[in-house]
Amino acid sequence: MIRLLHRFEEAGIGLLLVTMTLLVFFEVILRFFFNEGLLWAQELTLYLSAWLVLMGASWGLREGAHIGVDAAIKHLSPSSQKLITLLALALCLVYCGLFLYGSWIYLSKMKMIGIEMEDMPIEKWKAMSCLILGFGLLAVRVCTIGYEVWTGNRQGFGLIDEAQESMHLAEELANEMDDKKERNQ
Repeated sequence: MIRLLHRFEEAGIGLLLVTMTLLVFFEVILRFFFNEGLLWAQELTLYLSAWLVLMGASWGLREGAHIGVDAAIKHLSPSSQKLITLLALALCLVYCGLFLYGSWIYLSKMKMIGIEMEDMPIEKWKAMSCLILGFGLLAVRVCTIGYEVWTGNRQGFGLIDEAQESMHLAEELANEMDDKKERNQ
């Protein structure tokens, strides 16, 4: 099930990115070389980017690509780290739940009213259903991380340690500079 979710996210994000890139490229060619344009291209690109961002939030959580501040938490005992991580995940679930609830109300009203997109004959609630999908995927990811933390298979959110990564880059730069000094002497 989780592998299917991984593949769905990656395929969806890849398809959205390729579609947006080709659409913008085609629009630029039309505008600059033929002095023409597609009326609906900008609006479609806007909605595709919304889908990309909301699906990408879930993917980023899976990959540990979100920014996290865990300097104080790293100094706590493992049991305290686990407790605080589970509390943070619970708050993330509340956040997702509030957005899902609000999105459901918003989209149901949009459907009831029957508003269409400005430049395309598509009902707006369909184009904005990325809210439900994106926050639903994010909630599933938070639950998955919570299960892994609860069972002890994961420690914390699994975020990338940017300070440690930066130190690695600084060491590489220092080694390169030392090598250049040795060559120049």
